[in-house]
Amino acid sequence: MNNPLPPDHRKDDHDNPYQVAQASRIYFLPNLMTAGNLFFGFIAVINCIHARLAETAADGRYLRHEPPEHYRYAVYCIFLAALCDALDGRLARMGGRESLFGAEFDSLADVVSFGVAPALMMFFFILSPTPDLPVFRQIGWFVGFVYLLCAAMRLARFNVLTNPLLHRGAKQSSKDFVGLPVPAAAATVAALVLFLLKLGDADKSYKNWALALPFLMLLIALLMMSTVRYPSGKQLDLQTKTRPATIVVLLVALAVAVWFIEISLLVVCLSYIFFGLLRQVRRARVTARESKQAAAPTDG
Repeated sequence: MNNPLPPDHRKDDHDNPYQVAQASRIYFLPNLMTAGNLFFGFIAVINCIHARLAETAADGRYLRHEPPEHYRYAVYCIFLAALCDALDGRLARMGGRESLFGAEFDSLADVVSFGVAPALMMFFFILSPTPDLPVFRQIGWFVGFVYLLCAAMRLARFNVLTNPLLHRGAKQSSKDFVGLPVPAAAATVAALVLFLLKLGDADKSYKNWALALPFLMLLIALLMMSTVRYPSGKQLDLQTKTRPATIVVLLVALAVAVWFIEISLLVVCLSYIFFGLLRQVRRARVTARESKQAAAPTDG
């Protein structure tokens, strides 16, 4: 009787990802970072709820004074969750300790930290500055759900595309992300909320700016499910070489970014989004031009 699996899959190899024991292994450091990702996502959700409760009077009347600090805490928690998410994969790759369990655990944590938390943040934050625009209160929950749905589907697609059981060609083996990464999407929403909170400290009419958040959420949701490719940065590791001048420039840029953190975070996130879009347009034009040249008749 023939074994349906290829010979390499029949071997009882300790490092074979097709073995159940190997696929379900729980490695301490990578999964500790994933647990930290889930923890900060949970704290972000709690702070979003506290922010909403702090904005509503006990008798049900709508009140808003200073922008509550809970939103800022939620924003920082989302960025800390993104940091943990970046570290867990790098630790797993550096130690050669990647497993299917770790991939699934990471996606489940991402749904909370980069799906539920940003959706609640948008929903509550839009409700707060727009009491005189009931239409935003009526569609806010739907916009948040669309974002959450696209984030969950984006994570599911990522798990499918990176599953070791699949045979990928050269095009599918690209190190670029297919679609906007969920952590980058959540970071963009969090950065915009942080910018609006900073703007609200100086100008109480910032609620007009907050109206742009639902439209940005829909754009981000569509980009997550698109085929636009975004750089992953996985090629950067401890072996990456650079020049001393580059380090100095990066340190100066980092210092300026920290000094103007509310603006710099938003600029970085939006730049990443539109970089992928512009690069996709450029590639489409090059492909169309090459196809046109290939189809053009040649002189005999």
